[in-house]
Amino acid sequence: MKRSRFGARDRLSRDAAELQRLATGLSESGGKLEDAYWEAQLAGVVDELLKNGAEDDINIALDRLFEANPSAHDELADMVESRAETTRLEVDGAAWDILLFAAPVLAWSRFSIAACPLPKSTLQTLTVQLGAHVFATGNKLALADFLFSPDQLPRSFCDTWQLTRELGEAALAGTNLTVDSAHLPETNRFLADVRYLIGAIAVPRGGALFRWNEKDGAKEDALREWTRQGGPSLEPLFAGCAWQPLLADAYHAACRNADRGSRPYSVKASIAFLQTTLGLMPDAIRAVIGPCYDRRMEEYRVGLGPKDGDAVYHGIVWPLLGGEDESTDCAGEIEAALREAGVKEVRFLDHHFPMEFCDDCGAPMFPNIDGELVHAEMPEQPSSGSQHLH
Repeated sequence: MKRSRFGARDRLSRDAAELQRLATGLSESGGKLEDAYWEAQLAGVVDELLKNGAEDDINIALDRLFEANPSAHDELADMVESRAETTRLEVDGAAWDILLFAAPVLAWSRFSIAACPLPKSTLQTLTVQLGAHVFATGNKLALADFLFSPDQLPRSFCDTWQLTRELGEAALAGTNLTVDSAHLPETNRFLADVRYLIGAIAVPRGGALFRWNEKDGAKEDALREWTRQGGPSLEPLFAGCAWQPLLADAYHAACRNADRGSRPYSVKASIAFLQTTLGLMPDAIRAVIGPCYDRRMEEYRVGLGPKDGDAVYHGIVWPLLGGEDESTDCAGEIEAALREAGVKEVRFLDHHFPMEFCDDCGAPMFPNIDGELVHAEMPEQPSSGSQHLH
C-alpha cells in the first residue's frame, strides 16, 4: 500500500532504474493509448520482479520516486499493488482473472480480540454469504481459514503476490486455503483493532467482480446484506467485543478503507471504554489534540481525561494516511468524531510535539491541557491489558 517511505540510500539496480523510467513515462502520458503502452511495459517488469521475489528493487524505486517524483511514485505504487493482488490462471483452456480481497471487521473490547483459525462450518457459511451478497454471480470463491490481525497480514508485495496465487488456485479447485498459523507473528493487543477475512475470487475473463458491478446491485445493499446474513457467523468470533463489519473489496483498497474507518471507530471505542470502565460520561471528558512530528507531521495524538482536572486517563493515535499532511483538516475530523461520541470540550494545541514514547513500556505519550506529553494512566487499573490504540 502507498505509504511514506524513508529508506536507506541504496544503490540503484538496473531493474529499479527501469521501474523509475517506466513509472515516470506513465505519469507524463498525455492520453489513454499512451497510458496503455506504458502500463503494459511497467506491468511486465513488475510481474517479473514479484515472481522472482525482488522486493528490494521495488521498494528502492518507490523510495526514490516518493521524494523526486510523487506522481510517478503513485503510478508505480498503484501498479505494484494491482499486480500483487491479481493474476490470471487457466483451467481446461478457460482463462480466469484472480483477485485477492479482504473483508475487514472493526472491533473493540476490554478483553482480547481474537485472531484465530476459523472453524470449518464458519468458513463454509462465510464463503456462501460473501458469494451471495458481495461478489457477482458465476464467480468462484476461496477463503483463508484464519481471522487475521494487522500484524499477521502479508509483510511484502511478493508475499501478497504468492498468497494471491495460492488462494486463486484454491478458488478454482473449489476449496479453501489452510493457513499454517504456527508461523504467523504474535498479535499486539489494543483496545480497538481490525480483523480481516482474506480470500480470492476467480472471475471468468471479462466478467463482473462484485455484486455492485451488476445492473441490479449497489454497495449499500451489499454491505447491509453482508452484515445481516454474515453477522451471525461472525458473532462467535468476537465474543466480548463490539464489532462492525466493513465491505469486502480488493485487498489493498480494503486495507486502506479499514485504516480510515478505524480512526473514528477508535475514538468512539475510547469514549465508550472510559464510560463503561470508570463511569465517566462523555460530557465529563476533555479531549486534547496535538500534532506529532518526526521528519514531517506523522500523526495526531489525543489525550482523554476529566474536564475538571489535568490528568490523561487514555489516549488515541490518529495517524496520517495516504496524501494527508498538516494542511489536511484531520483535526476537524477528530473533533467531529469526538463530538459525535458526546465529548463537548475539545482543545487543539498548535504545538510541534515530538514522536515521544515511554522508555519503560513503549506506549505513546499524549498531550495534556498544559501542553505537555504525558503517560496515560487510568485511576483504577482495569482487568484488560494494554489500552492504547493503533
